[in-house]
Amino acid sequence: MTRTIEIYDTTLRDGTQAENFNLSVNDKIRVTRQLDRLGIDYIEGGWPGSNPKAVEYFKAMQDVDLKHARLTAFGSTRHFQNPPDKDPNLAALLAARTPAITIFGKSWDIHVHDALRIELEDNLQIIEDSLAFLRPRVKHLIYDAEHFFDGFKNNREYCLATLGRAIAGGAETLVLCDTNGGTLPHEIPPIIERVQQYLQEINSDARIGIHPHNDSETAVANALMGISLGASHVQGTINGYGERCGNANLTSIIPALVFKMGLECEVGKHIDQLYVTSRLVDELANLPHNRYQPYVGESAFAHKGGIHVSAVQRNPLTYEHIEPEKVGNIRRILISDQAGRSNVLHKAKKYGLHLNPDDPLMSSIIKELKELESQGYQYEAAEASFELLMRRALGLQRKFFVIEGFRVMNHKYRMDKPPMTEATIRLYVGGSEVHTASMGDGPVNALDNALRKALVRFYPSLEEMELIDYKVRVLSGEYGTGAKVRVLVESKDQEQRWGTVGVSVNIIEASWQALLDSINYKLMRDESKN
Repeated sequence: MTRTIEIYDTTLRDGTQAENFNLSVNDKIRVTRQLDRLGIDYIEGGWPGSNPKAVEYFKAMQDVDLKHARLTAFGSTRHFQNPPDKDPNLAALLAARTPAITIFGKSWDIHVHDALRIELEDNLQIIEDSLAFLRPRVKHLIYDAEHFFDGFKNNREYCLATLGRAIAGGAETLVLCDTNGGTLPHEIPPIIERVQQYLQEINSDARIGIHPHNDSETAVANALMGISLGASHVQGTINGYGERCGNANLTSIIPALVFKMGLECEVGKHIDQLYVTSRLVDELANLPHNRYQPYVGESAFAHKGGIHVSAVQRNPLTYEHIEPEKVGNIRRILISDQAGRSNVLHKAKKYGLHLNPDDPLMSSIIKELKELESQGYQYEAAEASFELLMRRALGLQRKFFVIEGFRVMNHKYRMDKPPMTEATIRLYVGGSEVHTASMGDGPVNALDNALRKALVRFYPSLEEMELIDYKVRVLSGEYGTGAKVRVLVESKDQEQRWGTVGVSVNIIEASWQALLDSINYKLMRDESKN
């Protein structure tokens, strides 16, 4: 019988501890939805006892219906001075109202003495009674044994005793953490084998998990080693984000489990979503994609010239360890138009567009897509813009309005006051000319207000449309303040959310492009429903 592996994602908690990695509450919700689509089993949303943003996220998530994933709140064992029912951290975990809770405790005796400043037996007590307090109040209870591998090397009997007390408290899964990331793959087997032996000695059927960090560049190897030895739960982050050098990278672990090790997991059914998930996290965190990343990087299946290209065109297995489409990526032959063809066909089918592989329009779509991507456009977090691009190429996109021009004025009338911003727009809807102006909190908001004001009497459904996120990323520092920027806009109405993109050396122009696509997508979708 094939062993089933639980995938536990901690991008929204451990991942956000990475330097320069920040997500808003809306970003976190969007990532959560995508992780659920991917088939992740547990999504760790944050530490509700640590900051208001985490509390806000868990509150918002109570109205979000996840199809498969179990949302998980993370926290620590109780403070030694607080009984469990009076401990604010444990109370915050329960207040998050999640189906799963993960708490961590100290495995390394040095941490007990130097960090907690309590006796070793006291630490065992707070592990057991913290878990025992939570056990009847939550469906799934996971224990993270912090610094387990370092603790085992220093005092193995005590380290094992912490696991025993976690089991006594009711933990169903014991996660062995390499918190400092200093453990090497060859050190993993004897430690896990001793843990397995210990669980047999105390007659426990608790699940073993592994949570490696990447400070020695071995997190993925350690995770796969742990699973090969019998661990059935693995924790990591999308793209390996995390504190210091990062966490184990799930975008490398998951395909290795599915395609290399033949193990079952829910993600295996949706693994073609892996590439999109990786890119979405990068875009929302406003960070550049690592093009050389295995499986999901732009260069992971890119072939450039000579013998490689010739061989791959005859048989891709000659220079590819898996088919790129399996993880949602594409093969890129850098000297021909092969790159992107299958991806365009896949998207066309998704959007309900009829496009054949030999259609002459296919080449023009790919050519335009390549040109736009060379200018800095990316569509992973802006699928609405990509659908509009395809519809325009196929002659299926109606012109709901025609813009004649716009102007944005910033007036700094007092140095101790914020500037006043006004946008004016002239456009045509059919034969009707509209010339309107609107104030706003900054140029993008003013443009959005003016555009909506001009169109709403023709298209009343725009009243329900809302711009909920706006991101700017500098694409190159080569020209300093004259560098290109990419603007991502996320919008929503009563039914769905969508993303659009614009690119220009002028931030107002890039924003304008994204705003126009956002409104055109809304109008196009409304028309298709009628």
